[in-house]
Amino acid sequence: MFNITKSIIMKNLFFFAIVFSLFLVSCSDDDESTTATITVNGTVLVGDVSDFNGDIDASFTGNGGSLTRDFQWNNNLTTADFNADITATAQGTFQMVVRDSEGEIVLDRTINGAVEPDSIDGVTSSGTSGIWTVTIIVTDFNGDGSFSLSEGN
Repeated sequence: MFNITKSIIMKNLFFFAIVFSLFLVSCSDDDESTTATITVNGTVLVGDVSDFNGDIDASFTGNGGSLTRDFQWNNNLTTADFNADITATAQGTFQMVVRDSEGEIVLDRTINGAVEPDSIDGVTSSGTSGIWTVTIIVTDFNGDGSFSLSEGN
């Protein structure tokens, strides 16, 4: 008799565990998760290991998420032309930090989605040619935008 009762209890516990697990999964709300994505020359930056040559044509999107990504860029000249703009946002910031091949910061600019201007452009400070590091930081970003880099004069 004791083995039958124990078996019934075990089956009921197993059934309860399955029902409870399904309840937890069905109650998750994926719509409220926040994300951000940075794409450079058609490649979504998943980590900080991408190398690029030539002009940089990039975009970024977010629905309230934050993200920092670094990539390497071969700049054969001592300056770079840059441009960035937010095309649709209500909040958050976009920041571009560019370091020359010796690690010196030649550009550190931020766009705040809540205030004007919603774009930046110009030429970086002069640096050492070679492999430059570009850091893109989006913070609590909601919207989309684009940025570009090309070898300067």
